[in-house]
Amino acid sequence: MTQSRTAVAAQEWIAHDPDPRTAAELLCCSEEELEERFAHSLTFGTAGLRGPLRGGPNGMNLAVVMRTTWAVAKVLKDRGMGGSLIVVGRDARHGSEEFALATAEVLAAQGFTAELMFVAVPTPVLAFTVRHERAAAGIQITASHNPPCDNGYKVYFEGGFPIVPPIDKEIEQAVAEAPYADEIPRRRVKPSGVDAIQHYIDRAAHVRRTHGSVRVAFTPLHGVGGEFAMDALVRGGCADVHVVENQFAPDPDFPSVAFPNPEEPGAVEALLKLAADVDAEVAIALDPDADRCAVAASLDGQWRMLRGDELGVLLGEDALRRGVRGTYACSIVSSSLLSVIAAAYGQPFVHTLTGFKWIGRVPGLAYGYEEAIGYCVDPKAVPDKDGISALVLVLQLAAGLKAEGRSIADQLDEIARRYGVYETDQMSVRVADLAIITEAMARLRANPPVMLGGQPAAVVDLAAGTAELPPTDAVVITAETSKVVVRPSGTEPKLKCYLEAHLPAARCVDLVAARAEARSVVADIRAEMSATLGLLTPSGDSLA
Repeated sequence: MTQSRTAVAAQEWIAHDPDPRTAAELLCCSEEELEERFAHSLTFGTAGLRGPLRGGPNGMNLAVVMRTTWAVAKVLKDRGMGGSLIVVGRDARHGSEEFALATAEVLAAQGFTAELMFVAVPTPVLAFTVRHERAAAGIQITASHNPPCDNGYKVYFEGGFPIVPPIDKEIEQAVAEAPYADEIPRRRVKPSGVDAIQHYIDRAAHVRRTHGSVRVAFTPLHGVGGEFAMDALVRGGCADVHVVENQFAPDPDFPSVAFPNPEEPGAVEALLKLAADVDAEVAIALDPDADRCAVAASLDGQWRMLRGDELGVLLGEDALRRGVRGTYACSIVSSSLLSVIAAAYGQPFVHTLTGFKWIGRVPGLAYGYEEAIGYCVDPKAVPDKDGISALVLVLQLAAGLKAEGRSIADQLDEIARRYGVYETDQMSVRVADLAIITEAMARLRANPPVMLGGQPAAVVDLAAGTAELPPTDAVVITAETSKVVVRPSGTEPKLKCYLEAHLPAARCVDLVAARAEARSVVADIRAEMSATLGLLTPSGDSLA
């Protein structure tokens, strides 16, 4: 009987797998499992490659890392950058150290100067080092806030920018042409990077321009940001820091949280308890690779995590008030409020596609953020989201407000009174079958809504791009006082809807009533979009 194409591909892969563990794992897979693992290869999403730690081309493993690195080297050489410096870093996840070493050794064998960070580092350290040392590229082994079973491979090119099309597609094409993994040569490299790490910490510490005492509760969520953040805070003059002790040291199993993502329910319970216990003025969590920063504050007597849009606007408005000039930016899935504030200060503003690979590239960028708790607060040093530098600026903001006898809650109210109430929320549906997302997007495009929140709606399909934005798989729906963006996640098997409703300042004299009204509109929009996308159960409940 003739073997299937998948069986032949699996046999070839196993025969050339440089890791006997994943080779043995594949030998034990059923036909159905092999079909899934060899149906396609990992592809570059919003923030690079990410996937489960397992054998085969549709997972993160030594063979995939080596073949991808060979492909990165080929693309760089094709662009005339052979022999250049490439920086390699990693987080503390399972497999990260082995993958980073293999990456550096493959690059060295291809004739590049590979600088392998000697310890696990936050992703912003890697981005900073690529720019600071004028490297041709950087590669960070990380899955950021994904579950413990995942890992990933993020690529930066010259200037410290995450790669964008067509570079990602060039690398994927080169992967298809790569030799078998066991035929790719490696050459030993000596770990380094001490000076680069110190330069980053000094830069992050000194984004703080003022002094003042503020008590902080802090957790790095078992990730690599703990010691780096503490060093930056001490150098920046902030010593009253209380940490969640059992979450401070890096641990790839993330034992105290179901998901190592500060946006997930329950992930910051220990942080909020600590904040209340020590009477903190602000609470901060970094995600595992420390490129994202989540903040909680006491609002109406209760500790609550700020939405990414709330903190994004707070930091942006603070920069504008301090006279930071330049272009302000956020992605299309983020609140519209920052654009209104930037206009009031006479500074240019642009919306970008999702991801800091787009935000960081905005010419003359002064500040940019995304609702998924990512903030680019020092783009001349790190043109990517940077949780540690953002953390330092959050403490500067909190200390400045404290000196005025005000709080973060007071500042949120002041912004709302001046510019109006902007209520945002997200509807996110995790799926086991990606076909569900494809079908939902097809339904939306075939039958887009004509009304949104009781108002006539305009629909823009970004599949072909616009004059301002390149093509992407997203649909934008707008009405006079509301907005929805629908898109598949670039890092996880999720369909995401980003919801917004706003009321003008003239209707916000009573902020409690205005916020309640805006929340009601958002709830209505959520129900409308669930029905439009076919995300309702037979009982009428939203799958989200």
